[in-house]
Amino acid sequence: MPRPSGRLTKEDLDPLVKDAGEGNPAAIHSLLQMIEPVVVRYCRARMGGRDLSYLSADDVAQEVCLAVLKALPDYQDRGGSFLYLVHAIAANKVADAYRAVARDRSEPVPELPERPLVAGNEPESHALHLDLGARLGRLLASLPRVQQEILTLRIAVGFSAQETAEALGISAGNVRVTQHRALTRLRGMIRDEEF
Repeated sequence: MPRPSGRLTKEDLDPLVKDAGEGNPAAIHSLLQMIEPVVVRYCRARMGGRDLSYLSADDVAQEVCLAVLKALPDYQDRGGSFLYLVHAIAANKVADAYRAVARDRSEPVPELPERPLVAGNEPESHALHLDLGARLGRLLASLPRVQQEILTLRIAVGFSAQETAEALGISAGNVRVTQHRALTRLRGMIRDEEF
């Protein structure tokens, strides 16, 4: 099981990954319990605040977990972290979700709903949340891809620098430096009102 701090380590994952790859149901269950919260946080961070019609971040996270299970029998440990594979699958599934929404040609209907709106779900607050999400999305989109991924994993998902490094296949020092540069750049953009 994970360390008391709740962080996933290579030492925690490797035995489970090996046993799960060999088809051990208990290992598969334990592995899914360990990675599922991380995958959900990642998908929510990458998709949250955006109106993606019928697709939810939790649905995409479920697809990620299924894809990880499908990849387990063929996974070979080459000295890296299993989280690198999980991150790659999650990034691809999120991109697939955005592509699917882009292909959706349905049009919303102009009629009001038959039931009253739930408190806190007024059109004005919904519009403000969408605007904030869009503005934050534009800010993040202005950063290089690796900075976007590091900020997502470190801030939204809650990974440590070491876990982020393992997931991205870079050093922990590189993660810290890149995160610092990304946050400095974002602060400058906000100060200069470029967004």
